[in-house]
Amino acid sequence: MTGKPFPPLLTAAFEKQEAACRNLGSPFTSLICGTVARIGLPVSKTRATMVNWDGDPSSAGDALPIRLCGALHELVLTGSDRHLSRLYPPNHEGVTSQTLHAAISSAVHHHDDFLAERLLRAPQTNEVRRSTALIAGLLHIADRTGMPLHLSEIGASAGLNLHFDRFAHRIAGHPYGKSTSSIQLEPDWQGPPPPLAKLVIADRAGCDLSPFDLSRKQEQTRLLSYVWADQHERLERLRTAIALAASRPVRIDRSDALDWLKTRLQTAHEGHARVLFHTIAWQYLPEAAKKEGRDMIEQAGARATRDAPLFLLAMEPDGKSPGAGLRLDAWPDATSKELARVDFHGRWVHWNKDQDM
Repeated sequence: MTGKPFPPLLTAAFEKQEAACRNLGSPFTSLICGTVARIGLPVSKTRATMVNWDGDPSSAGDALPIRLCGALHELVLTGSDRHLSRLYPPNHEGVTSQTLHAAISSAVHHHDDFLAERLLRAPQTNEVRRSTALIAGLLHIADRTGMPLHLSEIGASAGLNLHFDRFAHRIAGHPYGKSTSSIQLEPDWQGPPPPLAKLVIADRAGCDLSPFDLSRKQEQTRLLSYVWADQHERLERLRTAIALAASRPVRIDRSDALDWLKTRLQTAHEGHARVLFHTIAWQYLPEAAKKEGRDMIEQAGARATRDAPLFLLAMEPDGKSPGAGLRLDAWPDATSKELARVDFHGRWVHWNKDQDM
């Protein structure tokens, strides 16, 4: 099947993702993105959905290339497309762009409705390595307040990062979390280690428009599909994290983020520090929703007190490099600081020195 090139904006989004995947250690996913960028896709619902997309198709916005890569990977994981599976890891050595494009075009032809529908779902890369940066931020909050933490994760996906203290973290040579955990995390850490504060979690919950039910095999497969197919270590880590989370589930509400925030922010908890957090999730909200959500958080911050402080810990792309910014907003002081730069997949953390929390 002949590919039809994309408009410039969409082509640029795939080219940008091609470079990002290469830099993040996934040459195969880079090849997919580069192939689609240069050849396009055959006329189909899938192509039309992408071409007519109302929003930012790039990784800084709605991440259409990642959506397509996830959908194609799911076809492979479920064994739904043998032609595609024969070219995917571990069979990908020596695969050419032309051969890969023929397989992708065939997949579009045979699974057009499935692929077009999957493009409507925001990526949910529930990368647990990001939790090392999270636990560092939460330790600073615990050290600063001496209070139990009341945690609320926006865009929690499967809720894996709400289990952050059930993972073993090694930060600048110091152990944190649960040392005997089946998840062992040791990012390349630059900067001072977090304080050895006591973490007491009074409550933990999350929300997502489309949370994963980890008791269902199909849902586990969809979550795995967002991991790039040639990154075996990430896939195995995610499978381990899924098993851990399924054995001790946390509450993930199926809800719009703004509706959920209204409820979570309604009640101040005296003697507790309320912490909202999100990792590569806020970017997928529409601009109007981002503004409304920010206004809602700041209004709750204006009501915060020393006995019931409010914190927002956010790891999101911000147009800077390297990686994503990890920011902490705190009330009632109304302060905002960049704590660190963090690799999108949590491979490294560059913690800012001399942080006055």
